[in-house]
Amino acid sequence: MSLAVEKLEGSMADLTITVPAEEFTKALKGAYNKSKGKFQMAGFRKGKVPMAYIEKMYGSEVFYEDAANDLINKTYPVEVDGCDLDIVSRPEISVSQIEKGKDFIYVAKVAIRPEVKLGDYKGLEVEKADISVSDEEVKAEIAKTQKENGRKVTVTDRPAKLEDEVKIDFEGFVDDEAFEGGKGEDYSLTLGSHSFIDTFEDQIVGKNVGDEFDVNVTFPEDYQAENLAGKPALFKVKLNSITETQLPELDDEFASDVSAFDTFAEYEEDTRKTLELRKKDAAEREKESKCIEKLIESSEMEIPEPMIELQQERMLEDFDMRLSYQGLKLDQYLQITKQSREDMMEQMKPDAITRIKSSLVVEAVAAAENFEVTDEEVDEEIKKMAEAYQLEVDKFKELAGDKELDSIRRDLKNRKAVKFLAENAKEV
Repeated sequence: MSLAVEKLEGSMADLTITVPAEEFTKALKGAYNKSKGKFQMAGFRKGKVPMAYIEKMYGSEVFYEDAANDLINKTYPVEVDGCDLDIVSRPEISVSQIEKGKDFIYVAKVAIRPEVKLGDYKGLEVEKADISVSDEEVKAEIAKTQKENGRKVTVTDRPAKLEDEVKIDFEGFVDDEAFEGGKGEDYSLTLGSHSFIDTFEDQIVGKNVGDEFDVNVTFPEDYQAENLAGKPALFKVKLNSITETQLPELDDEFASDVSAFDTFAEYEEDTRKTLELRKKDAAEREKESKCIEKLIESSEMEIPEPMIELQQERMLEDFDMRLSYQGLKLDQYLQITKQSREDMMEQMKPDAITRIKSSLVVEAVAAAENFEVTDEEVDEEIKKMAEAYQLEVDKFKELAGDKELDSIRRDLKNRKAVKFLAENAKEV
């Protein structure tokens, strides 16, 4: 087996892989053995028709496709692993020679990692972030904790108001006809959450428990159900219950209940410090992002289209996985949003390009500065990851494999490069 590499323009390359004739002959026999049960011929039992008879009847190329696919799947990973190219796309395969008794030859067109002409990456000018914390922000943070520690109380002596949690029965009608999905019983709804369309929730405000009333709304023009989009609807509603959240007093007792402090003043000051640290961390991440954006603008690189396509596919796979955590499949999501996979891929393209460029410039800085990662740093990162997955370190290493460990080392090196960019930037 042999590999010939021809580098092309635009960070592309042709990999010509030659498989010896005897290997192709074995692959043909393997294809025959897998599919011989499909052939029937007079004088032979099913699955017992000799290979030569089948080739005579259907042509010598009858097993070519299966044999070629088998050889490509076996030989391409081996040849790619052994070459010094940094391939960043799936291969586009074309067969250049396939004939019984001859070498099998195919060409894999691939994208290779493009070269980056870095701009000046030291002293990048970025806008300084405001990390001050206002009194209003401290109050809002404490109010959030206050609400989380509130007590739910059933209300019977007043009408519903915003922020109440109500339970309702409802049924919706369009053109005097009930529509699918428009009915619910003892449905829990927080007034003012904008969970329902239009002014639905506002029209419950002021109603008492036991009231039965009509709610008139109009579906948005872009509503996902086309038969309802833009149409006025009437909902028959019954208010079953009202619940309010009674908030605790903001005093020393509250502080001791929700924190390690004895006084509200101490708790308030600690909340301010926590917000300051949070803002500082966010500002540092924003600074790093801005540095990368600035460096992309001043650098030159030519991104091959197949590299972008692979990034888009990975992003779509990630999106599919996130949907699965919510109990939804990608096909269902596409049906609901009336999109195709191609539509989503196109929407993801600008972000895919940005991600690729970001990765390329960061790796280029790491190479330019000759950053190295020690075994101790890798071990520390593996320890953190193993803890996150609740695995023993040795078990994590076993499951991860060499490629994942190489990826960890590369990520650590890139983190050093990003930190370097931020530390050497000028805030203006």
